[in-house]
Amino acid sequence: MATMVPQTDLITALFNDLKSFDITGIDRIIERTQYQLEQLDTQDESESIQYLLLNILENVSVEEPNWSYTAGYVWLKYLYKQAALKRKTDIHKGYGCFYDLIKCLTDMGIYDPALLKTYKKSEIEELESVIDPEKDCLFTYIGLRTLSDRYLAKSYDGTLYELPQERFMIIAMTLMIPEAPEKRLSLVKEAYWALSNLYMTVATPTLANAGKSYGQLSSCFIDTVDDSLRGIFDSNTDIATLSKNGGGIGVYMGKIRSRGSDIKGFKGVSSGVLPWMKQLNNTAVSVDQLGQRQGAIAVYLDCWHKDILDFLDAKLNNGDERYRTHDLFTGVCIPDLFMEKVEARDDWYLFDPHEVKRVMGFSLEDYYDEKKGEGSFREKYMACVNNPRLSKEKIPAIEIFKRIMKSQLETGTPYMFYRDTANRLNTNKHAGMIYASNLCTEIMQNMSATTVIEEEVDDGTIKITKQPGDFVVCNLSSISLAKAVQDGVLERLIPIQVRMLDNVIDINNIEVKQASITNKKYRAIGLGTFGWHHLLALKGIAWESKEAVQYADEIYERISYLTIKASVDLAIEKGSYPLFAGSEWETGAYFEDRRYQGDAWQMLKEKVKEHGIRNGYLMAVAPNSSTAIIAGSTASIDPIFQKAYSEEKKNYKIPVTAPDLSPETTWYYKSAYHIDQLWSIRQNAARQRHIDQSISFNIYVKHNIKAKDLLNLHLEAWKQGLKTTYYTRSTSVEIDDCESCES
Repeated sequence: MATMVPQTDLITALFNDLKSFDITGIDRIIERTQYQLEQLDTQDESESIQYLLLNILENVSVEEPNWSYTAGYVWLKYLYKQAALKRKTDIHKGYGCFYDLIKCLTDMGIYDPALLKTYKKSEIEELESVIDPEKDCLFTYIGLRTLSDRYLAKSYDGTLYELPQERFMIIAMTLMIPEAPEKRLSLVKEAYWALSNLYMTVATPTLANAGKSYGQLSSCFIDTVDDSLRGIFDSNTDIATLSKNGGGIGVYMGKIRSRGSDIKGFKGVSSGVLPWMKQLNNTAVSVDQLGQRQGAIAVYLDCWHKDILDFLDAKLNNGDERYRTHDLFTGVCIPDLFMEKVEARDDWYLFDPHEVKRVMGFSLEDYYDEKKGEGSFREKYMACVNNPRLSKEKIPAIEIFKRIMKSQLETGTPYMFYRDTANRLNTNKHAGMIYASNLCTEIMQNMSATTVIEEEVDDGTIKITKQPGDFVVCNLSSISLAKAVQDGVLERLIPIQVRMLDNVIDINNIEVKQASITNKKYRAIGLGTFGWHHLLALKGIAWESKEAVQYADEIYERISYLTIKASVDLAIEKGSYPLFAGSEWETGAYFEDRRYQGDAWQMLKEKVKEHGIRNGYLMAVAPNSSTAIIAGSTASIDPIFQKAYSEEKKNYKIPVTAPDLSPETTWYYKSAYHIDQLWSIRQNAARQRHIDQSISFNIYVKHNIKAKDLLNLHLEAWKQGLKTTYYTRSTSVEIDDCESCES
C-alpha cells in the first residue's frame, strides 16, 4: 500500500475507531479512503469526511444495512468537531457546557431569553448531567444528516453550535416552561427520556423552533373564507402571516360565490373561486417558510359548487393558465349523497352558494346527514333541486368523479374529505361544524369564518372590530410504534407526550389572533403515530392479512385509551377545555359511537364525565416522513416504497434500507405499489374507529390502473368509514410531502 499523507486528528481518530467496528469490509473501506486522500493530497477535513462517507455509503445494501449506522458515526464525529470549534470543547467528548451554550445562543438572539429566565443555572447544570451522548448512536446516517441540516441551532452565518441531545433537551425545557417550578425539572427529564430514546417525535415546527427566538410551534392551520371582498383579502393576509412562520394551511372556499353569480344585484359579474385560488397560489410561492421552502396551501371546495369542474382542473398541466394553480393542493368535500349518486350512476346538481343563501334562506354547506342515509343535508339539497327559482346545472355524478380521478392520476390530488362521516363523529358538534380538513387531511375540527363587524375612526385611530371564527390550529407529535411498542413503554410515554402537546397551546405565539383564540378554546392536540410497517415487520405480520387488520384495531384502541386517560388526568390537574359542557365527551356519546365495552372503558367514560377532559380533540395521524427518517423508522401508517432506495437531498443522495431489515423481516416489507390497497383500507378503517380526528392515508396505484378499479377503491374507503384520503400516489407521479405536518 502507498505511503499515507498526514491527515487531521479527526480523520486519524475516525480511522482508528472504525477499525474496531465489527463490520464486514471496514478495513477495505478505510484503505480505499486513505488511498483516495493520498491521491488528492488534501488536508481539507470536510473533503476528507465526504470521501470517507462516500466509500461507506456505497456499501449500504440489503445485505449490509448497518453501514448506515457506521456512516452516522462518522457524521456525528464531524458534527462534534464543528461544534467544538466555536464552543472550545473536547471533540472526543463532543458535548460541552450546556449553560454556556444557552447563554451564548441567547446573547446571539438565537435562543429565547425565556429559557434563562425560567431555569436557574444550577437547574441547567442538573439537566446537563442527564444529557446522554450515547443516544446519538441511535441515529442512522440519513436521520442524523436530516436533523443536523435542518433542525440543530446554528448562528446566523450557519455555524453549528447545538448538538442532537441538546436539541432534545431544549425542546423538553421549552415545553415544560408552563409547569409548576417544584415539578418542572422532573417533567423535563421525562420529556427528554421520550425524545432522546426516539420513542416519539415532535412536529417539524416544534423540532425546529422550540427554544428559539423566532417561529411558532404548531404544524397546520385551517381557515374558512367569508364570501366578501374584505373576508377574502383578510384571509389571504392571515395565511401569509402563518406561512412565513412555517405553518401549512388548509383553506375552505366553499362559501365563496361561483363564477357568473351576482354582486350587489348585478348579474353575472362574479369571477368565482379560481381567481382567489390564483391569489393564494402567488402567496404560497412568494411568502416562503423561513427561507427554507415555499408556503404550502391546500384549498377545499364542495362537489356541489358550480365551480367544481374548473377547480378539479386547476392543477392539470394543460389548459388555460389563467385557471391553473400548480402550487396549491386541492381537496373535495363530499357528502354521502354524492357517493350514492356516483354508485347508482345518477345525476348530480351544481349550485351557487350565494344564490342558495339568497333564495333559500340557508347555506347548503352548513348541513350534513346526521345518520347514514338520512339527514339535513340531503333534505336541503333536494329542496334546492326542486326549487324552480334557483338556477342549477345538472351533470352525471360519475362525470365529476371521472374528473376527480383524472386529476389524481396526473397530480396526486384532490384529497377526499367525506364530510358527513367527519361531522357525525365530531366530538364537538354542539359548538360548530367541520367544513374541510388541513394540508394533510388528518385534522378534523370545528371551523367558521372571521368577519368584520365594525370599522370606525376614534380620535384619529382606525379601530376594526372582528367576530373571530374558529381558525383551526394543529398541534402534533407522533409515537414511534416499532420502538415504543417493542420496548413496552406506551403507558409511560403517552402521558408525557400529551402534556407536551397541551403545553404547546400555552407557549405558542400565533400572530393570527383568531387562531390563538381557537387554540385555547378547544385546546386541540393531534397525537399520532409512525412506524406501522416497521412494527408489522418486527412482529412478523403480513400487511395483506386479517391479522394486520386485527392488530391495527387492538393497538390503536390501546393508544386511544391511554391518550384519553392522560387528557383526563391533565383536566383534573389543570381544568378541562372551555367547551367541554355539552360535548360528546361529557354526554358519553364518544364512547357509545365507538362501541367501547369493558370495565376499563366504562370507568374512563365516568371519569371523563365527572372531571372533564383537557383537550377537545386528541388524536390525528400525520404524514411525518421527515421525523420518521430522523427516528429511523417508516413513515406514518404507510407501507414502504422499496426495501432499498436513495433519498435525494439538495446536493447529495443517501442510500437507505428499510429499518431493521434482516433475513427475518425482509419477507414482511412489501412495496406499497405491490400491496392490494383494499387491505390498507381495511386496516385504516379499523384504526379510524379509535382516532377522533383523521389520518393522512395515501392510496398507492400503478399508473395503468383501470378507472373502475380506482373508483372501487374510493367507494370502499367511503363505505368503510374513512373520513379522508390523502394523495392518490401513482407510479407516474412524484409528490412532495407536507413538511409542516411531518411530526
